[in-house]
Amino acid sequence: MRKQTLASHNIRMLFWISFFGTISFLQPVLTLFYFERGLTSSDILIVLMFWSGAVLIGEVPTGIFADRFGAKYSFLFGSMLKFLSIVLLLFAYEPWMFFLYSFINGFSVTFFSGADEALIYDSLKESNEENRMDRAMGKIQSASFISMLMAVLFGSYLAKDLADSQFNLLIILGLAFHLIELLLILGVRQPAVDSFQKENPFSQIKSGLRVIWQAPQLLLMFLNVTLVFIPAGAVYQYFDQPLLLNAGVPVYWIGVFYAVSAILGYIASNSIGWMTSHFSRMMLMNLSGLLAVGGLLISGLFGSSLWIVLGAFFLLRLVRSIRYPIYSQLSNDLIPSGIRATTISLLSIVDSVLDLVVFGVLSTIALKGYPAVLIGCSFIALLGTLLPIKPVKTKKAKQKVEHSSPSKM
Repeated sequence: MRKQTLASHNIRMLFWISFFGTISFLQPVLTLFYFERGLTSSDILIVLMFWSGAVLIGEVPTGIFADRFGAKYSFLFGSMLKFLSIVLLLFAYEPWMFFLYSFINGFSVTFFSGADEALIYDSLKESNEENRMDRAMGKIQSASFISMLMAVLFGSYLAKDLADSQFNLLIILGLAFHLIELLLILGVRQPAVDSFQKENPFSQIKSGLRVIWQAPQLLLMFLNVTLVFIPAGAVYQYFDQPLLLNAGVPVYWIGVFYAVSAILGYIASNSIGWMTSHFSRMMLMNLSGLLAVGGLLISGLFGSSLWIVLGAFFLLRLVRSIRYPIYSQLSNDLIPSGIRATTISLLSIVDSVLDLVVFGVLSTIALKGYPAVLIGCSFIALLGTLLPIKPVKTKKAKQKVEHSSPSKM
């Protein structure tokens, strides 16, 4: 990555925005926090459904907002909403309060979804470095592992007694860091010719749908990624804490294991360039998907075995750190500038629908306990891994979308 370019500046800014914006001192004890405030396993899956429902509602309008007004304003709105949602946790003692928190938090994420990738890809294009998208996203993603390393150690220690006052302290600490995120967003710079253009929103949606229609491998690739991420990421992270406790791990040591996984994730994220130079991106996607299936299955079958649970825990964390940056490169090579954020948001709608379906099915299975949930997750991840993905021809990245009239659709 060349220095003193727009891309290097924005990558550096998004690295620190990611660091302060993703930090959560509550994360290592979040599920335990939910349980302490009266939620059940089924309630937690409903909380996830509210989050996904908000994403489903917000993806297209916020994607259009990002394409029309730019990443900076999109990030600012999203960050303010996220701050508000976290404040609600201080007063949440009833399920409906957690549902409201989850909805607002999910909606806030849509202001970042697509806009961050669009900003980085178009910044890289200015210096003819768009083939380094996976490296850039790996570097940005690594910031979340550094923040996790710090947050989980402090969080699990400060909440070692699982007292309500300790949980509130963790929430307040997180809010302080999110204020710094807001200030850093002001330093983001827009590319001269980028994805953020003031066009008719309906034209943007139609153009985005046309891109997906003309490149079906983009949709298949997205389904491959999301059907692995939902069970191995979104669901598993809410059940790994009780799983570790059941295997005999003390609360404080959960934070230590989170920290070790953060170090592994950081190393993996910063090694994406090395991986893709030695192995094909397709092979890495398929292998990581199969590893996710194995990790979920053995977690559900052998949840009382400490070493098996720990092995699966680290394996699943590693898989999550590898797949997203590679997918980001492959998908953005297929999406033209001008409607990049909108197109990514349209794909995220599919993700939200799948979230609701998966969470709904798993909420019924959850009545049999979380081991059954994890086994169900393994079958969903297998379905995603088996979906075929093909190599992307990078020349498609240079294609321009013709914004045709409605009669051409």
